[in-house]
Amino acid sequence: MLPSSWIRPLLVVVAALTGLAWCPVQAAGQSAVSDSHGRADAAFQRQFGDGFFAELWQANPDSAISVGYYKVAERLIVPNDLSRKQELAFIARWQSRLHAIDRQALSDARRADWEVLDNQFESRRWEITEAREWQWNPALYNVADPFAKLLNTEYAPLEQRLRTVLKRLDKVPAYYAAARSNIKDATREHTQLAIEQNQGALEVFGDALRQQVAGSKLSPAERAAFAKRLDAARAAINDYVTWLTDLDRQLAQGKARSFRLGGELYEKKFAYDIQSGDTAQALYERAVREKEQLHARMNVLSDQLWPKYFPNIAPPADRLEKIGRLIGKLSEQHVSREGFFGEVEHLIPQLAAWVTEHRLLTLDPDKSLKVRVTPAHQRGVALASVDAPGPYDPAAPTYFNVMPIAELPEQRAESLLREYNRWMLPILAIHEAIPGHYAQLVYGNKSPSRIKTVFANGAMIEGWAVYGERMMLESGYGDDTAEMWLIYSKWNLRSVCNTILDYSVHVRDMSEDDARTLLTREAFQSAEEATGKWRRVQLTSVQLTSYFAGYAAIYDLREQLKRSSPDQFDLQRFHERFLSYGNSPVRIIRELMSATTAK
Repeated sequence: MLPSSWIRPLLVVVAALTGLAWCPVQAAGQSAVSDSHGRADAAFQRQFGDGFFAELWQANPDSAISVGYYKVAERLIVPNDLSRKQELAFIARWQSRLHAIDRQALSDARRADWEVLDNQFESRRWEITEAREWQWNPALYNVADPFAKLLNTEYAPLEQRLRTVLKRLDKVPAYYAAARSNIKDATREHTQLAIEQNQGALEVFGDALRQQVAGSKLSPAERAAFAKRLDAARAAINDYVTWLTDLDRQLAQGKARSFRLGGELYEKKFAYDIQSGDTAQALYERAVREKEQLHARMNVLSDQLWPKYFPNIAPPADRLEKIGRLIGKLSEQHVSREGFFGEVEHLIPQLAAWVTEHRLLTLDPDKSLKVRVTPAHQRGVALASVDAPGPYDPAAPTYFNVMPIAELPEQRAESLLREYNRWMLPILAIHEAIPGHYAQLVYGNKSPSRIKTVFANGAMIEGWAVYGERMMLESGYGDDTAEMWLIYSKWNLRSVCNTILDYSVHVRDMSEDDARTLLTREAFQSAEEATGKWRRVQLTSVQLTSYFAGYAAIYDLREQLKRSSPDQFDLQRFHERFLSYGNSPVRIIRELMSATTAK
């Protein structure tokens, strides 16, 4: 089994909130129906409660660690034929039990859990038997992250955690031997990422760990075993990197699999991952229309700003050139390379204060968010991300990972700093932290449904972060200036063009040159940002569509509720009620909110 195969890693942040669960009042005539639902719900909970999760985590210890469940942390599953057969048997057994339950007899909330579980079972079976990424993506194989979490999360005394690590270390050589055996038809792009990230993984098993062991109360025998297994683990990682380097040279001769997923696999993956009930093609077509609307709004803003920034100079006739020149001028205002990290730290309390003062969400000031440099084994995909604690360990710290811009060559650093300029950097922090990922995941961890929280829907999570950006600007953040709205529109255009790019590349065979034109001319992104996005679309599929898919669904839901009861609609209540349903697909949240409203 692959690490975190059931719980996909989330690139998100955490600030601190009190999760206010929304409880509908039961109407007088509903008692008989409620009693019937109650019996069915109780039966469902007995079947898919602690016993189900205990077996799930026993078979998926890496996923368990990612959600803060450490009882099985000493296990490291070797990703071979046997473990895949065992996982398929697990899926068949539990899905059969799920289908034995009459979902129509369940309450709305439990019926939603039923649907989430069924989708999860179907998705994992498809990934193993049809998508078969375990054969062509060498970057799936990297032991570093669970080890890093065990070493850096103080869920138990150091010696206990080190003994857990010691047991896991014993399987690392077999793990990488299985990885080499699995790879049959690799893409070159994923091979190169695997080389980069596994080289970074060596840091997890380096001097810092040796110092932890030396300063611990482990026995001499345990220390000797630790040294031996640590050397063997490092050797296994180095051997994998060497093997991949040789494989990359072979792939360079024209034997590589295309990174493009293709239409059939793409539509299936979209259906399982996004869970919107719509097709990838339909979302792509909506994104194309939204791009045109954004360009029209940005053109109006540019006409307002042009005389201020280009006095006595006639604007270009080409509206995209005009918008691009204005954005370029605004992008000159940015922090220094050395000040970038500190500015991100500075923004967090400012955003929290704004959210509280403007009654957008209830925040818990006791939960901390730690800004840190992105660990080496996680670099290579995104500028910023969040490592959030899982529902089993919600008190664990949340990390806002920031790439070390100060270490980049001057030209690359300047390009990124222009991209994340005076107006853009706060929007990034809004997305990743408050009221974006950080806030949403704190609420998610407090949801009464463990199923919805554990099997998180990426489109809901990313969509909330994108929606949070608009929510903040609508509340007046950024002083409602044309500059802020123009740069925000550029950022919003990024989510829209993410969808266009991802679908066009993986389904419509968009070339790199056309992709760069889309990103730099039509989405006004820097060359550095476009280079990073082209790399990302080669390494991922469907995930880039989750931003626009989730945002559009949340915004549509909000506007529908405002129209249906304008006198009763309360923005903060909507936000907290929406988040109380955990990390569910927006389609399911819409159904749950509609059902409780109708009763």
